[in-house]
Amino acid sequence: MTVSTTRVARAGVVAARPTLWRNLARQVPAYVVVFRRVLRGTAFSGFLAPVLFLLGMGVGLGSFIDQNSAGVGGAPSYLAFIAPGLLALHAMQVAAGESSYPIVAGLKWTKFYHAMAATPLRVVDIVLGALGFILVRLFLVAAVFSAVLVAFGAVTSWTWVFAIVAAVLVGAAHAAPTMAVAGRANSESWLPMYFRLLILPMGLFSGAFFPLSQLPAALQVVAWFTPLWHGVELVRGLSLGTLSPGMTVLHVGYLLLWTVAGTAVALRTFGRRLVS
Repeated sequence: MTVSTTRVARAGVVAARPTLWRNLARQVPAYVVVFRRVLRGTAFSGFLAPVLFLLGMGVGLGSFIDQNSAGVGGAPSYLAFIAPGLLALHAMQVAAGESSYPIVAGLKWTKFYHAMAATPLRVVDIVLGALGFILVRLFLVAAVFSAVLVAFGAVTSWTWVFAIVAAVLVGAAHAAPTMAVAGRANSESWLPMYFRLLILPMGLFSGAFFPLSQLPAALQVVAWFTPLWHGVELVRGLSLGTLSPGMTVLHVGYLLLWTVAGTAVALRTFGRRLVS
């Protein structure tokens, strides 16, 4: 008796799902050890640096700006304006940092991912495990940063509780493509150029520090296609309670597109490095 090809394919998908979750769970102890070892070294960049930046830009510079502009036309204070942008910007920076140098190190120097590939773990398990570890760290950073913003009175709407999830999504939209590039790179020499020519300009012209309307029309169009601008608008809209359902769908959908596309390419680049 012949079994249909469709039925066999469905059975394979059903069987693969528990295997994926089981293999992801098997990686948790290893990443817990990694997290403990890097916790002290990343405490400043992950937690203290954004807080100091908020004090300098949001409170220091913000008090100067608010003397002449706060409340004009119903505009929020500069602190309330810049705080969500800083959260989205920091999520991008942490995601890019964690998915670049550590990934190259694990593929080239420590052979961390090669050791995983020598076990029953598949490439998809390794890629999703690495991405999941980055997202967990992003969630912790975003949660702490959000608590600081609440303490400073920078939150003006109850919808801010969703901004933490939005910040993680912003990080995912940058971590997945960076992982894809890092999986293909044979040298770390491209990383400084990557941060100087892509990450830094994208952060400056994303609308995090000033309204995008202040830029020339050509640069505004370029910014609209960057995932960070969508992330800043999403987090800021949730913070101020000004986000419409249509724009929410647009921003979330665009960030998910970058996440899914980056993950798909990362599976290919990791596969070429780990599977001979």
